[in-house]
Amino acid sequence: MLEKLKNAEKRLEEINESLTDIEVINDQAKYKALMKEYKQILPIVEKYREYKKACEEFDEACQILNENGLDKEFKEMAQLQHDESRAEKEKCEEELKILLLPKDPDDDRNVIVEIRGGAGGDEAALFANSLFRMYSLYAQSQNWKTEIISANPTELGGYKEISFLIEGEGAYAKMKYESGVHRVQRVPETEAQGRIHTSTITVAVLPEMEEVDVEINPADIEVQTFRSSGAGGQHINKTESAIRIIHHPSGTVVECQEERSQIKNKEKAMKMLYSKLYEAKLNEQTGKIAAERKIQVGTGDRSERIRTYNFPQSRVTDHRIGLTLYKLDAFMNGDCDEIFQALAIADQTARLVNTENTD
Repeated sequence: MLEKLKNAEKRLEEINESLTDIEVINDQAKYKALMKEYKQILPIVEKYREYKKACEEFDEACQILNENGLDKEFKEMAQLQHDESRAEKEKCEEELKILLLPKDPDDDRNVIVEIRGGAGGDEAALFANSLFRMYSLYAQSQNWKTEIISANPTELGGYKEISFLIEGEGAYAKMKYESGVHRVQRVPETEAQGRIHTSTITVAVLPEMEEVDVEINPADIEVQTFRSSGAGGQHINKTESAIRIIHHPSGTVVECQEERSQIKNKEKAMKMLYSKLYEAKLNEQTGKIAAERKIQVGTGDRSERIRTYNFPQSRVTDHRIGLTLYKLDAFMNGDCDEIFQALAIADQTARLVNTENTD
């Protein structure tokens, strides 16, 4: 591990030097690539420097404690430094192990999110809209861009299903843990007796893929056009600008109807198709590994209830990590980082344990 850390520190210094080179500054592609690498290495090197400082303080305290003739007060100070620096050293070691874990190659990608109403009819559709709003507000807080790809709205203002793109640095890294079944417990506005109803919706999070990532034979796809439609006459298009693409070998079907341009709808639909086929391929490769882990990462597993939103108790519970927060209103308004970060830490810890067991 120490050899990797020394190499990382050396590489960071090399990148720092390159970033001041006028030729590199003028070469935007090279400059961006170096900046990306810099951002990836910097947290590791910063933690390594904290670790080295703790080691130095620990060694210094040990040396003092081994000396004879120390007065009591000075010895107590040295013992305190010894204990604190040892604890800091051990903490840094564990954090460095996690930082050195292989990075998910898709973490920096944009994401395509699909939300579908499950059990609960109109109430499930309304909750699908609530989750779309929550993710949109979270994306806004991260300075990400949100763009609807396809939507099937209901008369009451919900969504039977909605697909949207989130563009921004590290979007997949934070959003990938959202795949699964989300359950809501609340009193619907239409409920006269004030009874709590339970509804579910499913969420799928796909890293956005391009042609270079997945190969598709043009002969395997069928492109259909149709007119856009929506609840209450909204989004109705008099021309057949909406696009449906069917990938026959896999049976995958994608649609896009949000743009007035057929060409733009086809571009978005193809992005969705690339992402779905990539997801299926990834699931096949990682399914066995993911099954051994507590957090289902990148599997799009929709069979398991991952989170409950209980409105009467203002409670949100993530069942994978047993975390409950009593601030549902804030969470639904996009304040999601506490749970998102806890999920990332739990996943990293599980990966670390799995790596150590393999070793």
